[in-house]
Amino acid sequence: PSPSAVHCNGPLVSSLPPSSFQSSSSSSDSQSLHHAKLNRRDGGGGWMPERKDQLPWLQVDLRERVEVTAVATQGRFGSSDWVSSYTLLYSDTGSAWKQYRQEDHIGVFPGNTNAEGVTHHKLPHSVRTRYLRFLPRGWSSKGWIGLRVEAYGCSYKSDVADFDGRSSLLYRFNQKSMSTVKDVVSLQFRSWRADGVLVHGEGQRGDYITLELHGGRLALHLNLGDGGHMSVSLGSLLDDQQWHSVQIERFNKQVNFTVDRLTRHVHTGGTGDSLEVDYEGNVTFSCSGSSAVSATFLSSRRSFLQLPGAGDPAWSVSFQFRTWNDAGMLLWSGLQGAQTLLLILADAQLRLTHHRSSLCPPSGRGLDDGQWHSVSVKLKGLQASVAVDNEPPSSILLSDYSWPGRSLLIGGCPAALANQGCRNPTLAYQGCIRSIVINDYSVDLYRVQQGLLGNYSDLQIDICDIRDRCTPSYCEHGAVCSQTWSTFHCKCSGTGYTGATCHNSIFAPSCEAHRLMGSASGFFSIDPDGSGPLSPAVVYCNMTEEKVWMVVDHNIMGQVTVMGSSPQKPHVMKLNYSATLSQLSTLLHRAEQCQQEVVYRCRKSRLFNTWDGTPLSWWRDRAGERRTYWGGFLPGVQQCSCSLAENCIDMNYFCNCDADRSSWENDTGLLSYKEHLPVTEITVGDTNRTGSEAVYRLGCQLSNVIVDVAFYFKTTAPSGVFLENLGARDFIRVELSTVTFTFEVGGGPAVLSVKSHVPLNDKQWHHVRAERNVKEASLQVDQLPLRFLEAPPDGPARLQLNSQLFVGGTASRQRGFLGCLRALNINGMTLDLEERAKMTPGVSAGCPGHCNGQAQLCHNRGRCIERSSGYVCDCTHSAYGGPHCQKEVSVSFESGTSVTYTFQEPFSVMRNKSRQSSAIYAQSSKSREIVAFRFLTTKAPAMDLDGVSFMSQLCLVGSLQIWYKLDREKQPDVFTATQHSLANGQLHRIQLHREGRDMYVQDVNQKYKLSTDRELYMIRSLTLGRVTGRAGVDEEVLQAGSRGFVGCLSSVQFNHLAPLKAAILNRGSSLVSVLGNLVESNCGELADKSSSRSLSDSTGEKERGQERLKNAERSDSAVIGGGSHHFYLLPPPPPPPSPSFPSPSMSPSSSEK
Repeated sequence: PSPSAVHCNGPLVSSLPPSSFQSSSSSSDSQSLHHAKLNRRDGGGGWMPERKDQLPWLQVDLRERVEVTAVATQGRFGSSDWVSSYTLLYSDTGSAWKQYRQEDHIGVFPGNTNAEGVTHHKLPHSVRTRYLRFLPRGWSSKGWIGLRVEAYGCSYKSDVADFDGRSSLLYRFNQKSMSTVKDVVSLQFRSWRADGVLVHGEGQRGDYITLELHGGRLALHLNLGDGGHMSVSLGSLLDDQQWHSVQIERFNKQVNFTVDRLTRHVHTGGTGDSLEVDYEGNVTFSCSGSSAVSATFLSSRRSFLQLPGAGDPAWSVSFQFRTWNDAGMLLWSGLQGAQTLLLILADAQLRLTHHRSSLCPPSGRGLDDGQWHSVSVKLKGLQASVAVDNEPPSSILLSDYSWPGRSLLIGGCPAALANQGCRNPTLAYQGCIRSIVINDYSVDLYRVQQGLLGNYSDLQIDICDIRDRCTPSYCEHGAVCSQTWSTFHCKCSGTGYTGATCHNSIFAPSCEAHRLMGSASGFFSIDPDGSGPLSPAVVYCNMTEEKVWMVVDHNIMGQVTVMGSSPQKPHVMKLNYSATLSQLSTLLHRAEQCQQEVVYRCRKSRLFNTWDGTPLSWWRDRAGERRTYWGGFLPGVQQCSCSLAENCIDMNYFCNCDADRSSWENDTGLLSYKEHLPVTEITVGDTNRTGSEAVYRLGCQLSNVIVDVAFYFKTTAPSGVFLENLGARDFIRVELSTVTFTFEVGGGPAVLSVKSHVPLNDKQWHHVRAERNVKEASLQVDQLPLRFLEAPPDGPARLQLNSQLFVGGTASRQRGFLGCLRALNINGMTLDLEERAKMTPGVSAGCPGHCNGQAQLCHNRGRCIERSSGYVCDCTHSAYGGPHCQKEVSVSFESGTSVTYTFQEPFSVMRNKSRQSSAIYAQSSKSREIVAFRFLTTKAPAMDLDGVSFMSQLCLVGSLQIWYKLDREKQPDVFTATQHSLANGQLHRIQLHREGRDMYVQDVNQKYKLSTDRELYMIRSLTLGRVTGRAGVDEEVLQAGSRGFVGCLSSVQFNHLAPLKAAILNRGSSLVSVLGNLVESNCGELADKSSSRSLSDSTGEKERGQERLKNAERSDSAVIGGGSHHFYLLPPPPPPPSPSFPSPSMSPSSSEK
C-alpha cells in the first residue's frame, strides 16, 4: 500500500544512530559521519572527505525500507565548505545502486551556495528504498566539500515473496471459475534477470492473462476469447535489481497498462469482453538479490580499469557487459615479446586480435542492444579463444608460446601505457561491466574503489547507470529511434518530416503556399498542421485567377444512380476521403471558404414532400449528425437552392424534386456551412415507385488556406516582445531588436539571435520560426540562415510553463510590440488572434496596408512592398518580371548559344556558415534543392542548363530522365519519369525539389529515392545552353551537351535564384558571359497561351524506373543541361535506327513507342 503523499513528509535522518552513516572517506574524526545531520553544529559541523578521495560519497542507512519524498542539503557549519551540486543514489541492499532521475531524466540536483543555507528538493516522484547515497559533483570554490543532509518521507510496509526461477505461488478463488468485465492487477517486482513470467492465469474456454519479462521489457498478453488476443510491451532495462511498479486496468475491451510512470492505452480485438480464468512451489518471503557488483565506464576517452595480470601461460578472463555503443575497447593484455591480445567491440560485434591475426566469433553480433552479454577469453598454449553468451568458443592460433604480462586493461588504455602498445583502437568503452573473473578468481570492485587493487579512471562502482533514451521516444511522427550511450538519433526517412526529432514537415501546409512558390495546378502532398500530429495528405490544388482551391477526393467521384430505395430500406452511401476527418477538420478550420457541390437530379423521387414532414433523403455531416438542408440554405431548413433563388418549378414546394414529376428535375446546390462539412454519408429513400430514379454526385473544395507556421510580423518599431510565457523557473521569449529567441529549462538562460542585413522594421511582413526540442533549439527569420543551439546531452525534455501566453507584450506590461502579427502557430495549432483582439484593449483585428497576405498581389515568389500610396512587387528572386511578377522572361537559343552566370564567390545551396555546430548541422538539416523551368523545342540534341560545383552534380535528362550526381566517387542516380518525346514544339514545365534522399517531381506526381543525402554545394557558375568540356563531368553528358540547345527557354528558377533573368538584366556585367546569338523574346508567353502543358498532362505511363544514358553521341539523344546541374532532354529514337550505331538504352515503354 502507498502512503498518502500529504502526510508523508516527516524527517527520516535526524533520529538515526551514528552506525547508519558511511562514507568513502573522512578528513578527520571531528568531520566524521554522524555530524552530517541537517543543522548540526557540534563536532566538525558536518562531513568532509579527504582531499585525495577520487570519488567521495556519503551514505545513509534508513534502517528499513521507507518512502522518500524529499531531500535537503546544507554546507559544513562555520566553514567555506559546501556542495554546489550532487547526484542521489538509492538501493534496497546497500549495493547495486540506482541513480535518481527527475521527470526529464535530469540526474544532477542543484546544491548550496554557502555553508548555512538549506536547499530543499521535493522529489517529483517518490522512491521506496532503505539506503541513500549523496555523490558531490561540484563544491565551493573557496573551500572543499562539506555536507549535512536530511531526507523526508514515511515508513512503507508490504508483503514480499522471493522466487528462484523454478518456484511459483498459486492462488485460488473461493469459486472455481470467475468471469469478469473489469479487472485491476497491481504489483511491484525486482529482478536481475531479463526474462521470466510474473503472472499467468487461464480459463477453460481459452481466456488467459500473462505478464512476463522479455529482454528487460514487460510484456502483457491477454485473450478474452473469440479472437480477442492482445499483446503489448512497455518499459525497458527492468532487470536492474530495482523495484518497478505495474498496474493493469481492464474494463470490457479497454486496457490501461502502466509500468512505473509509462502508460499505454490499448483495445482488445474479437467479440468477447469478459475474462474467465481458473486460478490453481517453493517461495521465500524475503527478497534476495544478485551478488554481482557493476561498474559504469563513463567516458569514451578516459575510462579504464587496470588490474594485475595473472602471469600464467594458462590464462582466462570472463565478464559480463551491456552497452548501447557499437564500438569500444573491452580488453587488452600485454604478452611476452612485445605482443598484445586485444578484444574490441566494432560494428556491434566482438573482434579478438593477436598481432596480425583477428577473429570475429559468429555469435558475437548485435551486442549494442543494451542487454547483458557474457564474454570469456582464454589463452592456452598456442591457442587463444573467445566465447560469447555461453556459445561454443572460437579460436585463433598464436605464432609462439606467450603468457600475459603484469597488467590487464578493461574498457580502455591510460596514456601511461601507450609505450607498451596499449592504445584505444577507436574509442574507450562506455557501458556497464560486472562479474569480472581472472583465472577463476572474482575481482572485488570494492577493493578497487578503495584503492587497494589496481587502478581506474572515470568509473562509477556498484552502479550500472545505463539509460534507455528511446523509452519514451522523443522522435515524432513515427520516426525510428536509435541510441548510443550518450545520445539518441531519429531516423526521419520516409516520415515526411525532418529535424533532430522529425518535428518539421517537409511539405507545404496548404495550396496557398504552393502558389506562393510559383506552382501551377496539380496534385501535392500538404501537411495541414505542420509540426502537429496529423500526417500529410495528397490533394489537388486548383490555382485560379481569383482563388486557390484545394480539392479533396473521395471514393465516389462519379455519379451514382439510385433505384428501388424506400424509407424502410433506403440507399445509404458512405464517403471516404483521401484525407482523414481530422486532417479535413484542420483544413476547414483554416479555410476562408469551403464549398461542396451536391449535383442532384431526380424523377418521381421526393426529398421532403411527405404528409408528416419526415424527410425522405438526407446527408450526414463530419460529426455524423443528420442534415436535411440542401444547397446554400442555413442549417435546419428543409429547402433547396431553388427556393433561395425563387425559381423552383412549382412554387408550392421548396425543392424541384418535391414536385414529384416524371421528367428529370435538378436540385443541385452548394453546401458552404463549413462547420458541417464534409458530407460523410448520403441517404436516398424514395426511388421504389415505377419510374422513380435519382442521380447524385459530390465534390469537395476549400479555398484560401492560410500559411501559418510560427508567425508573421510587420512593424516600424525598432524593438518589442512578440511572445512570452513564464514558469516558476523556465520561460520562453521571442522579441525584436535583432530577432531573439530566449528560453531557460534549467542551467541559465539560452539565447539565439538572427541579425538581418536589411531592417526588419520596414513595414513589410517577415516570417519567424522558433523551435526548442530535447536535442536542439533553432531560430529562422525569412530566408536568412537557420541558427542552431545544441542542447546539453542530459538536459530537460520539456519546458515547465504554468502561466498565460502573452502575445505582443510581457507579464510586466513592458517592452510591448507595436505593429501587426498574423498566422501565429504553436505546435501545429493556429491561435485565433482576431477573435482575441476583439476583446483585448489596445489590440484591434486586421492590419492596415495592401501587403496583408489576403490578396494575391505579387506572384511567382514576388515580394510585396508597401508604399505610402500603394505597393510595388519586388521580383528580384522571381523568375518572372512585370508589375506583378507574372510576365514570362523568355530567351530564344541557337545551337551555339550559351549564357554563363558566375557567382562572386562559390554559392552553397543551403549552407549556413553561421551554424554553431557542424555536428548539429549533420543531424538536423537536410540537403535541399528546388528547380523549375519551362522550355520549348523541336530539335534534338539540345542543351539548356549547366551548373558547376566543386564535387557535386545534379542532372535532369529528358524524355524525361533525371540525373543526380552528388558524389564524384559514385555513379549518378538516374530516374526515368516520362517515356514520351518532349521535343514536340509545345511548352513544357518541369518542377522538382529534393529533401535529403527524397526527390519529388511534382508535375508528374512522382517520388524517387536517391542513394545519398549529401549536400549539393559550392556552385561556381550556371550555364544555359551549350556546354563544353568540364573536369569531373560524365563523358556521355559532355558529348550530348556540346551540341547546345535550339528553342525557347523560360522562367528558370534555382532555389531563390532566377539565373536566366539575372543574366539578361546584367549583360554588361563581368559576372555574365554570353556566347553566340542570344535573343530575348516572348516565345514562352505566346506558347503558354496556346500549348503550355505540364508533364502530368502529357504522360500516360506509370512505369518509371532508373536507367543510365547510353550512346550520348547518337543524334537521337538530346540534353537540356550538363556539368554539375544538368537537365537533359531525350526524345525517343527515330525509326529505323542506323545499323552502324547501337540503339540507346531506354525503358521498355519508351522502346515500344
